[in-house]
Amino acid sequence: MADTYQSAYDLALADPEGFWSAAAEQVHWTRKWDRVFDDSDAPFYRWFSGGELNTCYNALDLHIDQGRAEQAALIYDSPVTDSRRSYTFLQLRDEVARFAGALAVRGVSRGDRVIIYMPMVPETVIAMLACARLGAVHSVVFGGFAASELAVRIDDATPYAIVSASCGIEPGRVVEYKPLLDQAIGMAAHKPEVCIVLQRPQARAAMVPGRDLDWQEVMAAAEPHGCVAVAATDPLYILYTSGTTGQPKGVVRDNGGHVVALKWSMENIYGVDPGETFWAASDVGWVVGHSYIVYAPLFAGNTTVLYEGKPVGTPDPGAFWRVIAENNVSALFTAPTAFRAIKKEDPGGEHIKRYDMSGFKRLFLAGERTDSDTLHWAEQKLGVPVIDHWWQTETGWAIAANCVGIEQLPVKEGSPSKPVPGWDLKVIDETGNEAAPGNIGTLAVKLPLPPGTFPTLWNARQRHFDSYLAEFAGYYNTADAGVIDEDGYVFVMSRTDDIINVAGHRLSTGAMEEVLADHADVAECAVTGVADELKGQAPLGLLVLSAGCERDEAEVVAEVVQMVRERIGPVAAFKQAVVVGRLPKTRSGKILRGTVRKIADGEDWQMPATIDDPAILDEIAEALARIGYPRA
Repeated sequence: MADTYQSAYDLALADPEGFWSAAAEQVHWTRKWDRVFDDSDAPFYRWFSGGELNTCYNALDLHIDQGRAEQAALIYDSPVTDSRRSYTFLQLRDEVARFAGALAVRGVSRGDRVIIYMPMVPETVIAMLACARLGAVHSVVFGGFAASELAVRIDDATPYAIVSASCGIEPGRVVEYKPLLDQAIGMAAHKPEVCIVLQRPQARAAMVPGRDLDWQEVMAAAEPHGCVAVAATDPLYILYTSGTTGQPKGVVRDNGGHVVALKWSMENIYGVDPGETFWAASDVGWVVGHSYIVYAPLFAGNTTVLYEGKPVGTPDPGAFWRVIAENNVSALFTAPTAFRAIKKEDPGGEHIKRYDMSGFKRLFLAGERTDSDTLHWAEQKLGVPVIDHWWQTETGWAIAANCVGIEQLPVKEGSPSKPVPGWDLKVIDETGNEAAPGNIGTLAVKLPLPPGTFPTLWNARQRHFDSYLAEFAGYYNTADAGVIDEDGYVFVMSRTDDIINVAGHRLSTGAMEEVLADHADVAECAVTGVADELKGQAPLGLLVLSAGCERDEAEVVAEVVQMVRERIGPVAAFKQAVVVGRLPKTRSGKILRGTVRKIADGEDWQMPATIDDPAILDEIAEALARIGYPRA
């Protein structure tokens, strides 16, 4: 591989087949591919067609064969249950093989779908890897999702089996999953053949005779099952993401390209060597959990951390630092919103001083734009590089990143750095042409997408084309808006839906949020566009103030309004903001700006299935009403 970012990037664009076939040599194949890149069904391109492999073998058995049997593969850290478990590669492989046997003896085989509706426990990872071992297709649904949402996914994926747990645990409460599962199966037209339920001590689930089986009992009787070779182009998993029509989109990930790209990413993007501990503080229900809790670290021979807790409150803002210190974590990957929560509770970083962080090398942030205030706070308090990067559920791994394993580039505030090798990223303007450097437009990737991305949507080929490929011929439309500057740095401003039109001027709400976040008393913020009779749309800000701030709210609002006027100009027409106790977010930390806009505009809206706490929207509605929204 090339030794500078630019040489690697140029090589991947000039000779993608040579670049990715070299990366694929690091993967264990049971049959070599016929074609590195298959364009016979353009624009639905495939990688490594004709090749065969097993994902679970590459995650576990390969490392045992290569001498890592006694290295820790998975560390489970659960402050909400005050428990901790560690599995070596050998122990994890044996547990996975047994659960694969338990599934197989009940009829699960290659190509069958298995829905996994589980909390952040080792058994969730074991179930995912067991499906991969059999060649079955897993679909993880975030534990605690509403029954109606789970029912939609059951009918779309038509699973042979469902693996679940009696409950999940949130700070201060137990969330029973089994009643939700039973209700979802009752609502769904498709009925699974079998459900395997992990009984947790915090809540015992009632079992349905003839359908439900106890995890411990099936494991006690199970015989280990070997790895089943599958085609590189066979699906590994389906992961549902929100759709604009209300019908979720089932993003499909294949086996071959997924192993190749994710294994490559650990060394080249994250700079993590085999044997080091990597922690993605996310949830296995999201793409980050799939890619960087479960699969990529194990492919690369790393120890991965599975954390059942929060950045604050379990028990305090030092939770992350404790996990890093106790497990000698070399790199952490989390969302900026987690750091904003920590900074809000511990602005002086006093909790960091309680722990030995000497082995910690880098912090990676993704999921939302990293504002400069959060960036500088993390840099100053941790004393390590803080690296923003950008990707999506559909892509499965980073589109733009500072590839520290190749060459660490200078950091530019607000930028996830440059496109990763293999990603031919452009900015497309309203006319469908490539925009000049520094001009805002839609970020789009010239086809083909690199390995490890999504070849299609589950049973929705035309929807895949219409949603992602139709608007700009020859490009994947990310639906994110941004710019690429003269140095090639990418700035992701917002979703294209969050570009607002103020009196004919297209403005980014993300750019305004960047300004608001710089105010000393603002811990978190969001900006959305609301209806305005005169200008068409006008920006509205939500502000969460830092812990301990006792200033008059009206003063803070007046100051942020003036800051936007000075930095962006009067054209932004930013005149109104409201202080709220917290921002409405999904469980993965994304801010629900669209829902806030509908509340402010008096439009009908539905409770988002992914919301972290439904009660917060009532609080937001009350705060908006105080300043006259919705308008009469």
